[in-house]
Amino acid sequence: MKMVKLSDRLSLSVLVQGFWRLKSWEMTTKELTDYMNLCIEKGVTSFDTAEIYSDTLCEKLMGEAFEQDKTIRNKIQLISKTGIFAEEINGRRFGYYNTSYDRILQSCKESLQRLKTDYLDLYLIHREDPCFDPWETARALKELKKEGLVKEVGVSNFDPFKFDALNKAMGGELVTNQIEWNPICFEHFNSGMMDYLTVNKIHPMIWSPLAGGKLFKGEEEHCKKALEKLKEIAGRHGEEAETIIYAWLMYHPVGALPLLGSNKPKRLELALKALDVKLKHYEWYEIYTASGQQVLR
Repeated sequence: MKMVKLSDRLSLSVLVQGFWRLKSWEMTTKELTDYMNLCIEKGVTSFDTAEIYSDTLCEKLMGEAFEQDKTIRNKIQLISKTGIFAEEINGRRFGYYNTSYDRILQSCKESLQRLKTDYLDLYLIHREDPCFDPWETARALKELKKEGLVKEVGVSNFDPFKFDALNKAMGGELVTNQIEWNPICFEHFNSGMMDYLTVNKIHPMIWSPLAGGKLFKGEEEHCKKALEKLKEIAGRHGEEAETIIYAWLMYHPVGALPLLGSNKPKRLELALKALDVKLKHYEWYEIYTASGQQVLR
């Protein structure tokens, strides 16, 4: 499996296994450790989670798996996130962000306890906070690195302005931005984020590469158009459309790392096949424009 260097201290597998749907998988701890070991065997050694996933339950379940099979933790790169919280107000759940110094330190230590580990390989600020102080956030992240609780830090879902603000406060130490990108989502192309990452040689992690399955339901016209083109290109290569999507994401010079959201071995294999697909340059643009959302100037 190809490893992508994010820094001198950290490289991730080019495909990352995501665990945000772990609760819905309804796996026993043994079934979870078996799947984790299958991923490792296939070279997918980077595992992604967050404290907000199922209100911390996903971290807890992963920690139970690491405790049951103590060989797993030393074979993987473990990623988690902070910054999204919820309160009960007048009987209703209210979501908000908190990237303050004290909250980040507290969150990281709580995540480590749930995950039953001494450190995280990568710790991300989960969402761009409209009320964040980049200097305060950076102070917390730097302290976590200094204490050895995290190896590297980054962000998720940041626009170029907030990314640049925090990266300046960090002295250029942010190693990634985990962003949404798929054949029907181009937010970070249109914002300039993709260009920023490419020119600064910062590799993004890509969540929802299959648009959460929406692409394959074909309920909306832009999804139908994109899927039709994906199937056509897949036919040229003798592959499935899913495999072509992963190949398309990894073709871009930014050096993206797609996240896998399924626990099905077949879906894992379809993603792995993308490593051997050689797209034609024009095919990348066929997919880029297929949904009708992007137009070449």
